[in-house]
Amino acid sequence: MRTERGRAFNTAVTRFWSVAAPLYDTGFVQRWAYRPPQDEIIGALRKHGSRRVADIGCGTGILADRIQRELHLDEVYGVDMSDGMLAQARARSSTVQWLKAPAEQLPFEDGALDAVVTTSAFHFFDQPAALREFHRVLVPGGFAAVAAISPSLPYPLERLSASLRNPAHNPSPAEVRALFEEAGLAVDDQHPVRRPIWTRWASDVITVGVKV
Repeated sequence: MRTERGRAFNTAVTRFWSVAAPLYDTGFVQRWAYRPPQDEIIGALRKHGSRRVADIGCGTGILADRIQRELHLDEVYGVDMSDGMLAQARARSSTVQWLKAPAEQLPFEDGALDAVVTTSAFHFFDQPAALREFHRVLVPGGFAAVAAISPSLPYPLERLSASLRNPAHNPSPAEVRALFEEAGLAVDDQHPVRRPIWTRWASDVITVGVKV
């Protein structure tokens, strides 16, 4: 029953974002809501010198495209479950490799990647399962970076973002740290996303963990 309900929820979320993709992609929404955590991810990739990277829950591909254009890496993947999002992502870049898959079952071999990143999508995942997958596909010494938005949402939106398999879908920084450590990722850095003061309602935090 739990698995069936989880699949039903994931299907509903995927359909929602397939319809909402054009709104998500507007300049205003991207600039003020999504660009600050994406900037943090770019900085982490530069610091670690990663060459093979996957953006999980990539949406319309803005971050994955930026990673490829700004860092000129060997392999950049964008992974999402929404056909609508991926259609816009494919139109954005023919260099990034776009894949349809859930965060909990990534289409990569063990140790295939230097970094796995995700922004503004962690609350949709089965978080323990996703982090175990991140650990599996990382090379030893590779890192996972999660930028998680945890605003106070009106009840209907809170229910929309909730994962039926993960009641703590907007975990505190301490809970994220514990989830990382349980998955075998040693937390290397954790801090609030640096934002303009008028967008700090988002109260998001980036956590970086290394596979040891």
